[in-house]
Amino acid sequence: MRPLEGCRGVRAAGEIGLGTRTIWERVLEQAVRGGESVYYLELSEVTFVDVAGAGALVAAAERLEDGRRFVVRRPPPALSRVLEMFWPHQPAIEVSTS
Repeated sequence: MRPLEGCRGVRAAGEIGLGTRTIWERVLEQAVRGGESVYYLELSEVTFVDVAGAGALVAAAERLEDGRRFVVRRPPPALSRVLEMFWPHQPAIEVSTS
């Protein structure tokens, strides 16, 4: 994971699963503590996110104060489907396909 240029957030690549879960959760926790109103997660280079990774994103979003949110940019299609299926009304997660 690398910091994004021009806005607060990270760019992830590869898979978010058992082998990278600790890093993913650490990044999400730092975002929750950071206090930015919008935190960007650029996932266009991510090929897979397991259900636990999706759950960690939702758990972090639930800890955000009102009005704060994660913007998930270009996630793998499976992550979009999992979020829509299991957490369709999570206001702190915005999925952007552009």
